[in-house]
Amino acid sequence: MSEAAGSAAVVDALNSLLEAELNSVFRFMGEGSPYLHKATADVRQPLQEMVNTSERHAGELHGMIDYLGGVPVPRSLRPEEQYLAFLSLKFLLPKLVDAKNLTIRRYENALRALPHAPSEVRDLLNAHLATHREQLKLLEKSAADVLKAK
Repeated sequence: MSEAAGSAAVVDALNSLLEAELNSVFRFMGEGSPYLHKATADVRQPLQEMVNTSERHAGELHGMIDYLGGVPVPRSLRPEEQYLAFLSLKFLLPKLVDAKNLTIRRYENALRALPHAPSEVRDLLNAHLATHREQLKLLEKSAADVLKAK
């Protein structure tokens, strides 16, 4: 694979992850989410941190694509999902666990597909992956706690 083709593959993979971060259901979990204001602080705070993480990851991916000389262009952005405002936390938390698992698989696949990517790209993706794995543990615990409480 030529260096240009390798670089294009890295930028393409990063754009795919950027798209996933921008389309993440976590972007709807911010302070204004109507069903989260009833959640306990030990559930609400980690979810807000996950929103912040998703935004930070998107910014870092955008910056890495720029650094590599690519153009940060997520292929598609989903329209705002209004139905989320009507979901209960008991229903939503397992969906967030599923979304986080999907994000983890995307990062793992990108790392497998880019064994010769520049070290700064691999380091960034590994750091994001570690954060997503930590957040998955928190989501799984929160989901279990909410189910027990009902």
